[in-house]
Amino acid sequence: MSQEYFTLDIDDDGHAILTWDTPDQPVNLLGYAALAELNQHVRELSNDDRVKGIVLTSAKPSFSTGVDMALVRELVFVDGKPRCLSKKKNDGALFGEVCRLSAGLRELETCGKPIVAAIAGATMASAVDLVLSCHARIAADTFGTRFSHPETRVGLFPGAGAAQRLLRMTSDQQGALDFLMGAQEISAREAKSLGLVDEVVPAKRLLEAAKRRLSHGVETLKAWDRPKAPRPFNPFMQGAGAAMWASLIAKQRAKFYDNYPHLRAFLSSIYEGLSLPFDQALQNDARWMSYLMQQAETASMVRTLFFSRKQLQAGARRPSGQRHNHIKRVGILGAGHMGAGIAFISAKAGMRVHMLDVDQASADAGKARCEAMSREAIERGELSQWQMDRLLAHIETGIDYSVLTDCDLVIEAVVEDRKVKRLVTEKAAKHMKPRATFASDTSTLPIASLSTYFPRPKNFVGLHFFTPADQMQLVEIVRSKETSPKTLSVAMDFVSAIERTPIVVEDGRAFYTSRVIMTYAGEAAHMLRDGVPPTLIENAGKASGMPMGPFQLADEVALDHALNIAKAARQDLGKRFSSIIPHELLEEMVVNRKRLGKKCGKGFYDYGENGERRLWSGIADICGPFRPAEDFDFEELKQRFLVIQSLETARVIEEKRVTDIREADVGSILGYGFAPFTGGTVSYIDAMGTPAFADLCKTLQKRWGDRFKPTRLLREMVRRDERFYERFAQQDFADQPV
Repeated sequence: MSQEYFTLDIDDDGHAILTWDTPDQPVNLLGYAALAELNQHVRELSNDDRVKGIVLTSAKPSFSTGVDMALVRELVFVDGKPRCLSKKKNDGALFGEVCRLSAGLRELETCGKPIVAAIAGATMASAVDLVLSCHARIAADTFGTRFSHPETRVGLFPGAGAAQRLLRMTSDQQGALDFLMGAQEISAREAKSLGLVDEVVPAKRLLEAAKRRLSHGVETLKAWDRPKAPRPFNPFMQGAGAAMWASLIAKQRAKFYDNYPHLRAFLSSIYEGLSLPFDQALQNDARWMSYLMQQAETASMVRTLFFSRKQLQAGARRPSGQRHNHIKRVGILGAGHMGAGIAFISAKAGMRVHMLDVDQASADAGKARCEAMSREAIERGELSQWQMDRLLAHIETGIDYSVLTDCDLVIEAVVEDRKVKRLVTEKAAKHMKPRATFASDTSTLPIASLSTYFPRPKNFVGLHFFTPADQMQLVEIVRSKETSPKTLSVAMDFVSAIERTPIVVEDGRAFYTSRVIMTYAGEAAHMLRDGVPPTLIENAGKASGMPMGPFQLADEVALDHALNIAKAARQDLGKRFSSIIPHELLEEMVVNRKRLGKKCGKGFYDYGENGERRLWSGIADICGPFRPAEDFDFEELKQRFLVIQSLETARVIEEKRVTDIREADVGSILGYGFAPFTGGTVSYIDAMGTPAFADLCKTLQKRWGDRFKPTRLLREMVRRDERFYERFAQQDFADQPV
């Protein structure tokens, strides 16, 4: 009997312990080979009269992170291209391949010998399907024992039977739907209340409890497999269940505007499957999953949000030949919301942090912000109390720059003002050791110009964090021509240590993410000029897939901040200055109307004490009267928002500010929330096809202005009928490991 993935031990009481330990991997992955070996063990043990039952457990710190994504890659991509673009779009074998995993789990479930899953650590994705196919589940009562089904974040859904099993087993239908559809992470005790887990015990008693459960007897036939099983009952077809389902559909449409095929497919598979016998329900799941594998949105989301993101996190853009840098101490200049956020995630990663500000009261206020972030993280289940205490102990505050002497990295996180940045940079440089790295958290100012304030420009780099820094998952690393490979490796190792995704962009005003997101707000301003009502503009922005409307986003960022950026650009560029967001609109809002954004309670919105907001009625006083909403094509408004951002991305790529298209897609989604269902700004173009995208640009150019004119690169790609992931084939990493 093969024991490559599982080791077998049978004790004197007839308990067979199968311990999962995927070779050469830090986590257990559920692939076809592992499942085949598990089924082989179970078949042989089922025919062994000495064996009373089987305990399935793990030798890793986690139980399993789920399916080996190489399997998903084979289903979604054909010869490195999305299946939707392949001649083998549906080659007849797809359905059979999709069925393989659920069929293997079904074999475990019907083996006739009781299987108890003894679970400690993270149990994710198809590993949840696996434990649900067992006959009982015991979980360790530890902080690290967590359950999640995160597939919906990357354009997939639980397709190996988790929904069909859990919704038949639980009495908490709403909780189960929230868990499955919302990609929630729940604790062992929450899993027990949901019916996912039968018992929660101290970690040291986990194996003992699993054996005891077997000794007391475990039913080997699930309710749906018993000889006289009742007809399937769909709890969502009548009464309170029907009302719950209708409410769920309404909420999904209100939140996602029906942009995501995988959510539609998942809802259909759930509703239809619960009305079918169990095996037919599994086949129905596979049918919907097969459909999903052929959709452009699925390929784009899987490629960007899983493969590309994982490759970038693993250091795909890290300079070769550079030794790993262990950052022990970090200096943070500025204890405002951004500085405190950076301090929080640095201390959370185990680094010692010195957070400085102009006076002790301001520095202490920054630490208070860190404490508030810690308490919020505890409420989300991300931190324990002892972890919070340890984190806060790692943060020291003050005003004395001499503490920077021992820092490996110093990050300037002050206001977007050259004079202030110069002051703190020159002050810090006097105390820093020669080999230390200095980083500026600027969103728009060119790094080369800021590095002139530092005596060692090769040690200077940009680290652009996003608000709120404790929650946003992207860091834009900006290198100038002076930035050395060593400095870039320090920046990347720091970003890796704080568990964020890095993208590396070349120096230039507004870099990549800020430059593109400004076109979103800028297009909204153009729509105001065109007479589009502000409410229609906001709704079109959200319906296009953006996380918030452009005016709400502008208020969140702060209008005075946007004006300061524009002023700095005007000062630097002189006659070459061109503001994406009309400069006169910002001047009127900030200088004349004193409407700075959400932080002061008024911007494009008026903000109430209880968090409610309402679009400011005075916008018309600035922009003039608006035309009736019926005068505008809502779909075209949505297209204007997505096209203008994707067009600017193409321009950034043409200028070689972004040299890896993975980073363009990942950065657009993680940095500012570009419609995730598209897979990012580049994938939005590729899914449409460059000729079709260019034609759409020309149509919008004729109607709304030359800002929609296709770039030279796009025109060249149209002539060759190329897609970005074809032209830059060396960066199409769909076939590379993660």
